[in-house]
Amino acid sequence: MSDATEANGPGNGPAEGADETGRRVRVVLVDDHRMFRTGVQAEIGLTEQTGVEVVGEAADVDQAVSVITATRPEVVLLDVHLPGGGGVEVLRRCAPLTADAERPVRFLALSVSDAAEDVIGVIRGGARGYVTKTITGTDLVDSIFRVQEGDAVFSPRLAGFVLDAFASTDAPPVDEDLDRLTQREREVLRLIARGYAYKEIAKQLFISVKTVESHVSAVLRKLQLSNRHELTRWATARRLV
Repeated sequence: MSDATEANGPGNGPAEGADETGRRVRVVLVDDHRMFRTGVQAEIGLTEQTGVEVVGEAADVDQAVSVITATRPEVVLLDVHLPGGGGVEVLRRCAPLTADAERPVRFLALSVSDAAEDVIGVIRGGARGYVTKTITGTDLVDSIFRVQEGDAVFSPRLAGFVLDAFASTDAPPVDEDLDRLTQREREVLRLIARGYAYKEIAKQLFISVKTVESHVSAVLRKLQLSNRHELTRWATARRLV
């Protein structure tokens, strides 16, 4: 089975099943971890019980844009950190679908990250909400339907980030140092700053210890820092931990 799959296209109609209220929603899962996609599918994809029909999935930006364009779901569950440019790049390339007044494709970010810059980035990019992967299956189904209906949905502590960011019409200052880092490098940076060992980071991100070491070296080089202690101070000063 390939990482990018698609089932019912736009003209194939909704699933036969629905939840007890009769609601139905077509969903695409976008996450670069196959096991996580499989888990979400098992948790919410029983259409007759939940009303959610998973019509496609993807593991990177190109696959996501292709599957979303082909299936035209009502809601996309979107991971923030993806190969090929991240969730923000998916949102940018799918902007015409998001803006379609008759059949809008709406995005709900579903990520392990609870960092303010990740939350604000995808909301500015056009997502309707942001929930973390600690969410229960029941709450995730409810969030999907709320986003389908046009509501904005956030995990409790994340809403404050968005309110603070949009309280002023002034855009936040651009952090040129942070912008030099890739999404994966930022993820490794935050975990290092939180005190995780290389082996723990490798396990959490499903990458090798050698890859973690390479990312740390790249971060130190780009930020012109000497060691993880300086890196931790740098990240803490920017409230990235």
